[in-house]
Amino acid sequence: MCGRYASSRGPEDLAGIFEIEKWEPKETLEPDYNVAPTKEVYAVLDRPLKDAADPRPVRQLRRLKWGLVPSWSKTPEGGARMINARAETVHEKPAYRRAFAARRCILPADGYYEWVTGTQERELEVEGKKKRPRKQPYFVLPADGSVFAMAGLYEFWRDGTLPDDHPRAWWVTCSVITTEAERTPLAVAPAEGPHSLADIHPRMPLMLTPDRWDAWLDPSRTDPDRLRELLDPPPHGLMRAYPVSTAVSNVRNGGPELLKELEAPEVGTLF
Repeated sequence: MCGRYASSRGPEDLAGIFEIEKWEPKETLEPDYNVAPTKEVYAVLDRPLKDAADPRPVRQLRRLKWGLVPSWSKTPEGGARMINARAETVHEKPAYRRAFAARRCILPADGYYEWVTGTQERELEVEGKKKRPRKQPYFVLPADGSVFAMAGLYEFWRDGTLPDDHPRAWWVTCSVITTEAERTPLAVAPAEGPHSLADIHPRMPLMLTPDRWDAWLDPSRTDPDRLRELLDPPPHGLMRAYPVSTAVSNVRNGGPELLKELEAPEVGTLF
């Protein structure tokens, strides 16, 4: 799954990476090394500009709310639970299938966090001596330091209780697509810890390599069967993972120190 990630690149950097044609300075976000659900995040998308005479799609950097609210939803409350969409079923689930066909985006990140329960902690849990075992967080990122381009969906939701000119009348929300985690060895693995992404968690965000960006963002591609070809996992051996401080478990912490690599896990023996 993807429940937290780091996003430190600014609009200028992202504009160069993704060939952005349009972004609003007023939508600039501060670097956030602990992005959590319901926060506003950067999204790259291709869409015609509002009220523009030219109907062609324009590559934009937009600020969206993480947690997808389907257009047909009566209230936005369920968005916090819809932060991830499974690649295996995204084309058929009512909450995601329309967005999958027409409103796809890329959510740029430095990498994502995932938590592993330590061996000693699991034993205590089994014995009933500890109800909430501590977990060791890991940061997962491209081994070459490139942007982690997560496949995403976005959707529009209209709050019928507000007038059209109200700034909160329209919500634009998004979700991260996840896939089965790789079982092949990491490109760079920690000395003590997991050897593959599947050792950390059975799911992972679907990373799009640059050769898939244009096809994924193209709104003219609407055939679900053809689009599903873009959901294939990326090539193996592109990722690394390392343990980080348990401070990341507190969403109030959001500084760059969260990405500091630990020499050894803080939470007992893991493997």
